[in-house]
Amino acid sequence: MKKLTTLIAAAALTLGLAACTSVSPVNATANAVGSKVGEAETMTLFGALTIKPKFLYKDYSIQTAAKNGGISRISTVDVLNKNILGIVSWTTTIVTGE
Repeated sequence: MKKLTTLIAAAALTLGLAACTSVSPVNATANAVGSKVGEAETMTLFGALTIKPKFLYKDYSIQTAAKNGGISRISTVDVLNKNILGIVSWTTTIVTGE
């Protein structure tokens, strides 16, 4: 019985640490790729972004990411999605430029 409990605990820990991450290109301009990078991130619980609790939801727009990086001429825009078992997920907008 003790071995079964240990096995179940190990499986739960492994699943709890399982995560998926993907980066998708959103846009690119004719501007040369710059040295500055700006990011803006938000977090959701159980995919419920529409609830928008103030301590979780943040503006993750391209404009905010550019402002955070001090970018006035945007070169590329990517979106990074991180997800842990569909329970907690983060979406980060990444902007490069000058």
